[in-house]
Amino acid sequence: MGDSRHEWMQPGAHEVAPGVHRIPLPLPNDGLRAVNVYAITDGDALTLVDGGWALAEAREQLSAGLRQIGAGLGDIRRFLVTHAHRDHYTQAVALRREYGSRVLLGEGERPTLQVLMRPDHVALEKQVELLAGCGAKPVLDAVIALRGEKPRTTGWEEPDEWITESTDVGLTDRPLRALPTPGHTRGHVVFIDDGTGLLFAGDHVLPHITPSIGFEQAPSELPLRDYMASLRLVRALPDMRLLPAHGPVTDSAHQRIDELLDHHDRRLAATAAVVERGASTAYEVARGLTWTRREHALDDMDPYNQMLAVLETAAHLDVLVLQARLRAETVDEVKHYAPA
Repeated sequence: MGDSRHEWMQPGAHEVAPGVHRIPLPLPNDGLRAVNVYAITDGDALTLVDGGWALAEAREQLSAGLRQIGAGLGDIRRFLVTHAHRDHYTQAVALRREYGSRVLLGEGERPTLQVLMRPDHVALEKQVELLAGCGAKPVLDAVIALRGEKPRTTGWEEPDEWITESTDVGLTDRPLRALPTPGHTRGHVVFIDDGTGLLFAGDHVLPHITPSIGFEQAPSELPLRDYMASLRLVRALPDMRLLPAHGPVTDSAHQRIDELLDHHDRRLAATAAVVERGASTAYEVARGLTWTRREHALDDMDPYNQMLAVLETAAHLDVLVLQARLRAETVDEVKHYAPA
């Protein structure tokens, strides 16, 4: 693919540890272009961490990757899903219908799944509501135009088992435990192989990008607070090899966690500085910041990424209020911030 940063997307089954293979699967968008699922040999069957997006091409590439290691889709005994975003969850559910494999998911995802399973659910309805409270009407209008207003056939289902706490998930050949890490979503879970020092990180820790915070249909009140606490929770563990959902495997989870914590500390300071210069709403503050490594202005981004940026800004503003660095009040259903 030319860019070495994209080499991790090459199809196939790539061994990352004895009995563990990384299988990248395609995604239908221009941003995140692939998601890693990890096939773990589990006795005479397989356990997969994450399932990918339920797309024909993703199914074909998963099947082809499994054939490389002498297995097939019917050999998948369980899916351990890190969170209920479409690119992680939906193919696990689709394959369960065919083969009877079990699906495990963090309990914190239940409220979001309940919304997604409603027959009258309209895409991004929670994001539209939150954008209104951010004073972001131009972004709100663009998102509504982009998504349409008709309810969609859901295809969402509950898992076979909810993961409610840090627990052993009972593999045959190796110890593997689930650890709740809320932030990216309320029910995000990572899976840890203590014996070989592997962290199946989902979207909690990504090597090249900062995960979105609270992008779900039933977000927590303070998703950034939750996310930073979860980063510190994993940072307090012995260092492990990082097996992310998007990006290449790297040797140190600690190194990347330190970078992510530093990024958010710097982002909090930059956000506070924009408020001190007179911006009031999350939309105004987002327009006063720059975005991505290329430092784009908010107005230069597409509506979907403008939405993510404004909601990310609101998450940082609310943590600054929690830290007593800012104060907030709601006027005409729009939240305004000012120096404390």
